[in-house]
Amino acid sequence: MLHLRAKPNARHNALHLAADGTVTVRLHAPAQDGKANACLLAYLAEVFGLPKSQLTLLSGHTAAFKKVDLAGLTDENMQATLACYSAF
Repeated sequence: MLHLRAKPNARHNALHLAADGTVTVRLHAPAQDGKANACLLAYLAEVFGLPKSQLTLLSGHTAAFKKVDLAGLTDENMQATLACYSAF
């Protein structure tokens, strides 16, 4: 499970892992009619190399803070992937 903060209406999709461990995902899509949530799931599937069908938005459908279930991804693989996006 991944806890993150989503920021819609960005220039492009981007994932950022802060030094304190918080994950922020900037999304190109607007926050209306579920477009940002769909964009979030598609972008995370691309980042983690998973099919979109293995990602589920558990909470935060209308909030900035979200919980996403990444089925089939181990914690070690998730941490290794997120480490590539950490701030230096």
